[in-house]
Order: sequence, then C-alpha cells, then structure tokens
Amino acid sequence: MYSTRMNAVKDAFSRKNIDIDRPSGKISDYFAKNVFTLDKMRLFLADDVFEKVEEAISTGNKINRNIADQVANAMKSWAIEKGATHYTHWFQPLTGLTAEKHDTFFSPINSGKGIESFAGKNLVQGEPDGSSFPSGGLRTTHEARGYTAWDPSSPAFIVEVGTSGRTLCIPTIFISYGGESMDYKAPLLVSQQFLQKTAVPVCNLFDRNVTRVIPTLGWEQEYFLVDEALYYARPDLSTTGRTLIGHGPAKGQQLDDHYFGSIPERVYTFMLELETEALKLGIPLKTRHNEVAPGQYEFAPVFDEVNRAVDQNQLLMDLMQRVARRHKLRVLLHEKPFAGLNGSGKHNNWSLKTDTGVNLLSPGKTPRKNIQFLTFFVNTIKAVNDYADLLRASIASAGNDHRLGANEAPPAIISVFIGSTLTQVLQEIAEKVKPGKMDEYEKMDLKLNIHNMIPDVLLDNTDRNRTSPFAFTGNKFEFRAVGSSANCSFPMTILNSIVAQQLVHFKEEIDELVQSGEKKDGAIFRVLRRYIKDCEKVLFEGDNYSEAWAKEAQKRGLSNIKSSAHAFDFLQSKDAHKVLVENGIFQEKELEARYEVLLENYQMKIQIEARMLGDLASSEILPASIKYVNTLLENIKGLKEIGLNKSAYKSQLELVEYINEKIQNINSNVTAMIKERKKINKTTDVSKKAKAYGDKVKPYFDLIRNDIDKLELVVDDKLWPLPKYRELLFVK
Repeated sequence: MYSTRMNAVKDAFSRKNIDIDRPSGKISDYFAKNVFTLDKMRLFLADDVFEKVEEAISTGNKINRNIADQVANAMKSWAIEKGATHYTHWFQPLTGLTAEKHDTFFSPINSGKGIESFAGKNLVQGEPDGSSFPSGGLRTTHEARGYTAWDPSSPAFIVEVGTSGRTLCIPTIFISYGGESMDYKAPLLVSQQFLQKTAVPVCNLFDRNVTRVIPTLGWEQEYFLVDEALYYARPDLSTTGRTLIGHGPAKGQQLDDHYFGSIPERVYTFMLELETEALKLGIPLKTRHNEVAPGQYEFAPVFDEVNRAVDQNQLLMDLMQRVARRHKLRVLLHEKPFAGLNGSGKHNNWSLKTDTGVNLLSPGKTPRKNIQFLTFFVNTIKAVNDYADLLRASIASAGNDHRLGANEAPPAIISVFIGSTLTQVLQEIAEKVKPGKMDEYEKMDLKLNIHNMIPDVLLDNTDRNRTSPFAFTGNKFEFRAVGSSANCSFPMTILNSIVAQQLVHFKEEIDELVQSGEKKDGAIFRVLRRYIKDCEKVLFEGDNYSEAWAKEAQKRGLSNIKSSAHAFDFLQSKDAHKVLVENGIFQEKELEARYEVLLENYQMKIQIEARMLGDLASSEILPASIKYVNTLLENIKGLKEIGLNKSAYKSQLELVEYINEKIQNINSNVTAMIKERKKINKTTDVSKKAKAYGDKVKPYFDLIRNDIDKLELVVDDKLWPLPKYRELLFVK
C-alpha cells in the first residue's frame, strides 16, 4: 500500500511533456499580439483623437470624458475582434497580488435582444468592494465603496484562459471612497512625477532640450519549480510557500552543477509556453536559465518604463502559476522555500533616461569628463546614503527575512558597490588629484592568450558584486535585495522618491553657488566633491556576506535590522515623513495605513506558519515516529524472547531512546509555541503583536525543525509521511 508521499513520487515520475505550439517561428510576428498598443489604437481612432491620447500619455495630462468614450469604443472593438466577451479593471491592492472583477460587454435591450457596449465611464472608473482588501484602517467592514481609475500610461491587454476565455484587462489605480490610495500603483505614479519634476531642472544644467526624465526598470525574476503531486503532498509548501521542515539532501547545490546547466526537458517546455504567452502580452522576456539551487530558475526581460515594467512583472507572476498548472508543476515564489539552499530574489535594475534618448547613468567614453553622468551617479549614491533605512523598509517582508544575509543574498545592511574604476574616479574628484591615465572607452580590450581563433573580449569598467544590495553595473543600479514574491512598486516608489528628494537639494545648492558668482561647472564639482566625502560610509567594495563587513558596517553607523517587524518602523521616521508625505507620495494616513498592513501581513504569515508547523508535527511527524518506535520495540521484544543478550539489541534501544527524546522535545516546543501564540494574540497593538510574533514565536520554528529534521534521518523511509528534499528538488 503506497503512502501519500510514495503516491506523489510515483505520479511525479510518470509525467509526460506537453507539446507546445508556438504561433510563429519568429517572436516578432506575435509580440504584443494581445496588447492594445498605440499602433493598434491608431487603427481604431480618428487622427485628432489619437494625437490627444498620445500627448496625454507622454505628458501625464488627464484625458477628458469625451475622448474616453472614443477610446473605450475603440478598445471594445479591438477586444471583441480578439474574442473577448468581458472586461475588467486590473489593479494591485495591498495584498501584493493583482485583483480583477469581470463585467460583460453584453447589455440586453428590448425584445429579448442585446448589444455589446462599453462606454467611457466604464473605461475610466470602476467600483470594486473597498472593505475586503487590506487597507490599514482606511476602510472598515461597513464602508464598502472603493474606486478603480484607468491608468492610460500602461496599455490594456487581453488574457486568454483555455481555448475560448478572453478578458480585456485595463490597468488601474485603486482608491477609497475618500480618495486615499489603497494600492501600489498610485504612489508609484506619483513618485515618477516627483522624480521627473526634480530631475529635469538638473538635466537642463547640461541640456536645455530635455523635457522628460523617465525611470526605467529591468527586473530579474527567480523562482523554483516542483512537481504538482509533491507540492500537494507537502501541506507546508502548499499553505505557506516554503518547507517548514526537511533535512537537506546528500547532494544539494554544493557542486554548483545546476547553475547555467542544461535545462530539464519538462522545465524547458514550461518555459517555452510561458515565454510564448508572456510575449503575446508584450512582456519582453529576453533571458532564461538555471539558477544556483537545484530546481531554481530565472527569467529576465528587456527594461521598460518603471510603471509598465511593474505591471508586466505582476502579470508574469500570475501567468507563471497558470502555465505551470498545465504542466503539472507548481511555481514557488517564496524567498526561501528550502533551507540550506539559495533563496530567490527579484533584482531591480533601475536607471534614468531622458526624452532625448540619453541614459543618465551611462558613463559613456569619458566618465571623468561626463559631468552629467557623475551628477546623477553621485546624487543616487547620496540618496542611498541618506535614506538607506527607507530602502531597507521597502524590501522588508516575512519571506525576505529568511533570505537576506543567508549567503546567497545581500545582507540587511544597505551599502553601495560601484567598482574599482569609478571608485578611483570619485576619489580623484574628492581629493582634487589630477586624473591619472585611464582608458577613455567604456569597455577595454581584455587580451586572451588562449588561441588565435578566440576573439578579444571587452572588459567592463566595473566588476559585478553579487553580495551587494545596491550595485552599479555599468549603466544602471541593481537593487538586489528585493524579494522574489514582492511587488516591485514599493521599493521603486521609495527609490524614485529618495533620489528625487536628493536632486531637490542638489539643484538648490547649485543655484545658490551660481547666484553668488561661481561658474556652473565649478559649483557642480564643489557640491559633488562634498557628497562623495559624505557617502564614504555607504560605499563598500568587498564581500557583503562576511562577518568582518557586519562589524565594519556597525563602526560606520550603518543599520543592520534583520527583522522586518522592526525594519517597518523606518516608515514612521522623520525621514519617511519628509520624503514621502511632504512631497505628496503618500498622505499621512496612507503611509500609516501601509505601515499597519505590512505589520499585519508579517504577523499573519508567521501565525499561519506556526499553526502549520504545529499541525505537521502533531499529526504527521510524531505519529510516524511513534509507529517506528513501536516497530523497534517489537523487534527488541522478539530478540529478548529468543534469548539474546542486551548487546544484540543495544543499538536499537539507543535508537528508541534517541527518537523518544526528539519526540519529547518536539511535543514540548510545540506546546510552548502554542502557549506563546495565545498570549500574544491578546495584544491589540499591531506593531507590538508583529514584533512579538517575530521575536517570541518564530524562534520556536528552528527548535522544532531541528528535532524533526534529525528524525527524518533515522525513521524508516517508508514511514516518513512527507516528500523529502531529494524528491522535491530532483524529481522532474
């Protein structure tokens, strides 16, 4: 008789690959096929109307209701041609996921007939329930009204489900009846406007033709894949997204043989279908590969404007789950689904570009002479230096606490890596030293004396530092500390805002010096020179994983808050109010609401994990272990009955004692954990409750797990109830 675990393993081994039928051999033939792009809009709108819409999107101005009616009619015609029967306002509430409420285009008319209709009012505004989403007190149970409002800057798209389901999805913001933001998109849009407002005047110091500055984002999405049967045979995995127990396999990632290795065939077919569906939705996936841990993979797209890039990432995460199910796989987006193996991040590659086509963070051929690059480069570092704690809060979560600093991700200490070349440049500016000889090209020839057939390799002017949470990588900053399950909006909102705030200070200082008679370039270098000296504490070129860095960071006065429950407090600081409230990114009550939502989410996730761990220990692990003890005792009894002396069953007695000790420890710690939870649950203060769960309940997880994982090594394999790491990670 097979156990649940053995049945799951058997099912996993019997999987067959699905044949993927791509629309065309050329991606360009179907890229953005299901997106209502400007080119498609042009086909359905009169020229004058289209020009007004295009202008509104590029300038951020509002679209009036008359034009909205025409856009809605055009959008409906296109969607119906594509087979859509319903539409939805697609928004991003504070759950971190996306939400949608579908309405049909169909409207009944007289004589039992009907028509398809979609007016401008349906496009511009919707009304989902405002009380059932996390709101941090902005809405209560009896206050149900909330509104969604169209975001024209992010194109509508059609989601295909099965062979016939087609729904038009319209990206929107989500606000309360009182107008307060209850989503991730609205503050992000405001932060982009703030950044543009402050960055353009700085750009105009160098180029008067610049009228817009656009933050860009290229995210890298890491994830794990496990077989669906094994996933459901692990209640902890299917409930919390991570394995709460499980001993590491004999072979994990220590040989580094999975990284960039050949992609397993079943995984490859999943990737192929996912890429096809993503590309149809205009998500420009560029890269796929095996990551470091077994069963871990990564996708990365071409960068885009931040708001659209975030929408694409949220859409991709949903798409990953739906496609995986068709392949009898499950996607794990938790930051640390397996203990002892690398966790998953979502590296956010952030930069700034102008409407004149310039990447403001690209050094060009002569970094020393490129004052514009140095200005934005140094100001970004200064922003991170001054507001590092806000960045730490932006990537805080219960899941990311397991990953940060765990020797595969940056630590909770925020620092900046810029590479040896740019370090030298900044030192020379700060010290007024005459620049030494330096190659004027962004990339230098690296001569390889291997074989005449091997071409010369171009060497970048910076190395990469995968241990740094905020690293410059040639023409962008890579914010590596963002967790894999996170909505990128919040860290990008914070980053946009702190850089914008810093640019305000910079421009004020330059204007003051110029008005006092100093030449512009001299004023810029004087201010940059001071900024460079001010930022010495946050610049670090070494191994961020090392204990030596933690000690050095402490000497420098850098924060090292490892618990998210405590890191969230930075959102209540004077800096948070100064940057986020005074500049209109959040209203005071909106920021307070997010603080409460984040704390509640943190506390509830640990609470769910605690309940699940207690259930697994009591109903799965202890019964299996006791059953094995009884088997051993029966065997010992038989050996005694045939007259053998104690030496014949000594090892079995010791094993019984060992297992019994672990059983007692587990039972004792589970009981203590439950008692602690019940005491904390009486607390009404959301901050105290979250911190207590993190500080007093969470420590029991390791104690309970340690004993369970030791039992896994000695209990009869046939009796062990849950799929083991060797099965979860290597059965494909």
